[in-house]
Amino acid sequence: MAIFEYKAFNDKERNVSGIVEAETLNAAQTKLKQKNLFPVSLKSIDAESSTNKSKQGFSFNISFSRIRVSDVSMWTRQLSVLISSGIPLAKAVSTLAAQTKLRAFKKVLSRVQHSIEEGSSFADALAKHPKVFSLIYINMIKAGESSGTLELVLEQLADIMENREYTKNKIQAALAYPALMVIVGVFVLIYLLVEIVPEIITIFQDMDQILPLPTRILITISDFAKIYWWTIPLAAFIFFLSLYFIKRTDKGALFIDKFLLNIPFAGEILNKSIAARFSNTLESLLTNSVPIIAALDITNSISGNKVISNLIGKSMILVEQGGGLGESLDNNKYFPTLVAQMITIGEQSGELEKMLKKVGMLYEKEVEASITTATALVEPLIILIMGVVLGFIILSICLPIFEINQFIQ
Repeated sequence: MAIFEYKAFNDKERNVSGIVEAETLNAAQTKLKQKNLFPVSLKSIDAESSTNKSKQGFSFNISFSRIRVSDVSMWTRQLSVLISSGIPLAKAVSTLAAQTKLRAFKKVLSRVQHSIEEGSSFADALAKHPKVFSLIYINMIKAGESSGTLELVLEQLADIMENREYTKNKIQAALAYPALMVIVGVFVLIYLLVEIVPEIITIFQDMDQILPLPTRILITISDFAKIYWWTIPLAAFIFFLSLYFIKRTDKGALFIDKFLLNIPFAGEILNKSIAARFSNTLESLLTNSVPIIAALDITNSISGNKVISNLIGKSMILVEQGGGLGESLDNNKYFPTLVAQMITIGEQSGELEKMLKKVGMLYEKEVEASITTATALVEPLIILIMGVVLGFIILSICLPIFEINQFIQ
């Protein structure tokens, strides 16, 4: 079916706009008339998208039509406001779809609206678009529909997604400057070795005397960089390509994820980040009446680490057999002991959700503090390394000059 965007007058002669799904343009007009809407303009979104694709080219259309988490979170919060104001779900989805500027998202929302109007539940309608709406999103919506608290669940989902985007953006912002320093430093170093150093070293090579060891090492490195510079990006490409294919296998993914968790300091940050995501996700699902086994299964699917995923999988089996979640997670070096202990206390006191929320907030703050500390350490470390490298180059050039001065004297 095609998707049409319309502007029309209703039976009260008010301007309305929205989207409608139909086989043809005439069928769309018929649907609107059945709703007592008189179209002023009616255009196909699919047709317009195809036109834009042919004009702009494949790559541009794909890159600019991607639905981001921020788009979904904003839509979720707006939908919560409309539903809490008493607007029916299908009408609220239609209203927001009409206001959405991103064509790809507009198409998804129109299909969601169409599914709801055909009698599907909101969760089932969203489940048809797994690339846009995550498993946790769909299950929380299902729980909200069952309990009659959909607007509260939507608000909670918006908070979760916005917090995750905030943390992600903060990490990216913290790493941007060190990454830029590394890139600039590498390019400067390559330029020095390929262009500047050979010109200076040529003077010393014309002299019939043995050059100092640092100078000979610099000449070797410079000759290699000048002739085989292309092997550096090629080696980096092969390395990352190999990692990609290794990670696609179960054993390879397990090995890489275990290695990442064992990296000093960085592994600790990753461990805390996973613990925070685990606690927050499980708390949100349990608060919205999702059964604990289903909640653990969803949490397992978004853990992002094979080692932790295997641990959660074993915990699910033990919980199904009547064991405690905290007990099953305890005594494992890859999972924070504090989380397991707090979960055990929560299970014993009947306040598991409350304990999970506290743990999630605690580890979120610890991750943020660790990233700030790491950034503060990385910047001077990069400057120190660059200083050592440049110092070696300067020393390698100056040593022959000192020897020449001594020879002249």
